[in-house]
Amino acid sequence: MVTCSKIYHDIPFAHRQHRHAGHCALVHGHNWSFRFTFGARETDPNGFVVDFGKVKFIRAWLDEQFDHACVFNHDDPLREAIVAAAPDAYKVRLVDSCSCEGLAEYVFRGIDPLVRAETGGRAFLIEVEVFEDSRNSARYRPD
Repeated sequence: MVTCSKIYHDIPFAHRQHRHAGHCALVHGHNWSFRFTFGARETDPNGFVVDFGKVKFIRAWLDEQFDHACVFNHDDPLREAIVAAAPDAYKVRLVDSCSCEGLAEYVFRGIDPLVRAETGGRAFLIEVEVFEDSRNSARYRPD
């Protein structure tokens, strides 16, 4: 298998870890980055796993989902009240888990089908790594 990676840096959005016992339970933001690792059993005619010029849909998807958003867990008990207090102040995104780990899986599941479609099934995602600022990261790689 041949692999390659692409990183998208500094996508600003907020989240709230409502189960956390400390400051992470407050709505707070980061400049997030995403590393995508692609794989293929064979390269395209140019010798590429993926043509980086043809994956602009990934950045578009990330921007649509997250750019200046506030990401909440589906089961956050304060989400509705927070958003209702200023409904025009939030671009809300709901996920199962807004942790780095949860976001890595969410992004993987959103992007892998797009990569497979773009490459006719030749290439696929191996893993997504999510960086919460520059200090913390988590990876999702399916079994």
